[in-house]
Amino acid sequence: MKLLHKIKHDFVEILPPTIFFFVAFSLVLLTKRLILSEYGISWTGFGSAIVGAILVGKVVLLVDKLTFVSKFAHRQLIFTTVWKCLIYFLAAVLLQYLERIVHLLMKHESFLEANRYFVTETVWPQFWLIQMWLAVLLFFYCAMRELVRAIGKEKVIQLFFGEKRA
Repeated sequence: MKLLHKIKHDFVEILPPTIFFFVAFSLVLLTKRLILSEYGISWTGFGSAIVGAILVGKVVLLVDKLTFVSKFAHRQLIFTTVWKCLIYFLAAVLLQYLERIVHLLMKHESFLEANRYFVTETVWPQFWLIQMWLAVLLFFYCAMRELVRAIGKEKVIQLFFGEKRA
């Protein structure tokens, strides 16, 4: 029964960032598709939006369990937002790297060879573009999350969906 409760708790925790990043990554991929269509290149890749969203959702869930993540909890929101954004970003980049390296290790004999292949075969402008988008999206996510934490979930819901203001 405790295990079922833990799984339900983790699912509820991972759902908001996963939904947020699925929508965000879908918009980024739609933009990519529209740009490529101008050059006659058809491209579908919305599966990567799902995988990316689950990956970032899992990163948020794992990183939140680390004690040093709440280092600036009693400071102004900008400190907590930037700190958590930095931690999430570094963890996501590390996870992306490890995911690619593990895949390459299956094809190559050694870690050094897999890493060399990763460095030479990565399309770096695309890689850095994705990292810039990820950083911006993580900052927006962290800012909204900290704002909700500071003023309360009920107040945010009331401000967005509550009574009409004059």
